[in-house]
Amino acid sequence: MPILYDYLGIKIGFYSNEHEPIHVHAVYNGAVMKVVLHAENGVVHRVSYKEEVGDFNKAKLADLKKFISKNKNALYFAWVQFFQENRDNNVKIKTITISKKIK
Repeated sequence: MPILYDYLGIKIGFYSNEHEPIHVHAVYNGAVMKVVLHAENGVVHRVSYKEEVGDFNKAKLADLKKFISKNKNALYFAWVQFFQENRDNNVKIKTITISKKIK
């Protein structure tokens, strides 16, 4: 799974064989949350969350939601670039590590 962000230990990325709707997976301590980015004309207008495996604790879920809120459009465009513009498989993913809480 290419990891876009490591935010306070929460790994946020997508699998290299993903499908629509545009979404990412957040992984923390074995728990996995699917985050769907609902967009129109390239702008994310709504985000939905679905637990896939285990449970995110309340504090980490709050951290994740704050991070997604601030970075939803960047995540959307990273997904689009990787899956729709990456016809030659030359888009490389570099993980961005963030160890301080965003405000």
